[in-house]
Amino acid sequence: MTELRLLALYPEQMNIYADRGNILFLRRRCEWRGIGFAYAAAGPGERFDPGAHDLLYLGGGQDRDQVAVAADMVESKRAAIETAVGDGAAMLAVCGGYQLLGHSYQLGDERLPGLGIVDLETVREPGPRLIGNVAIEVDLDGEGPRTLAGFENHGGRTYLGSGVEPLGRVLRGFGNNGKDGFEGARRDNLIGTYLHGPLLPKNAWLADRLIASALEQRYGAPPELAPLDDELERAAEATARAAAMRS
Repeated sequence: MTELRLLALYPEQMNIYADRGNILFLRRRCEWRGIGFAYAAAGPGERFDPGAHDLLYLGGGQDRDQVAVAADMVESKRAAIETAVGDGAAMLAVCGGYQLLGHSYQLGDERLPGLGIVDLETVREPGPRLIGNVAIEVDLDGEGPRTLAGFENHGGRTYLGSGVEPLGRVLRGFGNNGKDGFEGARRDNLIGTYLHGPLLPKNAWLADRLIASALEQRYGAPPELAPLDDELERAAEATARAAAMRS
């Protein structure tokens, strides 16, 4: 039987804003299609086999949570994450998890080390938190733009390196830093974003893309994902998008 193997990184520490809802949504969309779903977790000090997982998930956390996991993640997991992503595994990193993909997070006088697998830096600058409903325009597959809608709440400002592809262009909201008009970052099958709330139930098509990318990496061919009755999902997406565009 076809099976999706998901690894949650620091699920106890990096789980704010209902981030676990993203994992549950991925599980349900697999199960509704008869696709097996294997869940594993890696917490502080725990190493993992990069070839044993098709999709890595790193949720968000408050500053104290990021302080608690940053050095441990670099020490115990960086090499495996880099290998997994380099070999084609899918990855979704949200908010605080997204910030830790970069080289560092400058948090006042403290510099938190990042994984350094995406060329980006995050700094805590003077000014208000960037909070509110957000909508961005993305084109992940070259098939034309689509809208992602969610919610953002972050004090850090993220700046992408010159060669890094943003996830999308901000339509409403602040995005990475409230200045350059971009949100998130992409690298192969890796997606980093400030959008949470959780993100995937509001954007079922993105959940399906992650599933398809992960399964293709493992099985070597694009899977045929059976269509689902997404009436509720479409309503959630429309509501999120409308809320963002009213902001």
